[in-house]
Amino acid sequence: MKKYKWMPAVIFLLIATINAAGQNEQQNKQKEKVETTQLLNTDKEPKIKGRKFVSLFNGSDLQGWTTQQGTMKFEVVDGVIVGTCSEGPSTFLCTEKEYVDFIFTCETKWIVDGNSGVQIRSYIQKDPNRNTVIGPQAELEDLAKNGRNWSGGIYGQGLGKWLYPLTAPEHEAARNAIDRSTWNRLTIKVEGNVYKTWINGIPAAHWVDEENEFPKGFIGLQVHGGKQGILQWRNLKIKEL
Repeated sequence: MKKYKWMPAVIFLLIATINAAGQNEQQNKQKEKVETTQLLNTDKEPKIKGRKFVSLFNGSDLQGWTTQQGTMKFEVVDGVIVGTCSEGPSTFLCTEKEYVDFIFTCETKWIVDGNSGVQIRSYIQKDPNRNTVIGPQAELEDLAKNGRNWSGGIYGQGLGKWLYPLTAPEHEAARNAIDRSTWNRLTIKVEGNVYKTWINGIPAAHWVDEENEFPKGFIGLQVHGGKQGILQWRNLKIKEL
């Protein structure tokens, strides 16, 4: 049988072609998964100035707000809201008013690292031992989460699951948007059943509440239960749509 020296090269090229095709197929499936399971927020951050915006914090006390679920401390210090972590369940400083469609913005700063977030259209579930906060939460991630940096993603508080994690390659800019050394701006737009977030002006989440489970509710600032965490908030404003 006559041997051809070029046959190994042809076989190698054939195998390489098959592998490349398989990788492309896998990449296309991953891209399709992102497109079908996670809509991408490609919108510019809404304007956060204007006469229709109303301040939710008067700079001197917590009028219009109430503490829910836990017993951690929220106070006003030097014109900003300060939340301090302690033992016990996560605690939320919640607006007494409920909102439907709106643009909300605030600035937050970590004094001592800890987990936090902003509740959106949330409600209270009355349990025998406490009032439990339920609803979507725009995450403000602590540094202990293995570096995943999902601030701006949407977690289902009281639901035990993520509604919109920042896992796609397109979320890289949002994952790198937080600057721990200074104030960071979180902007949230909710209209109908569509929720969008921005971190320091960079698009983050685009979640659709398919069943419209959260048509209205309060806004709440979270101090997560744990060993540590001191956070500050300022410039809390909302424009109802």
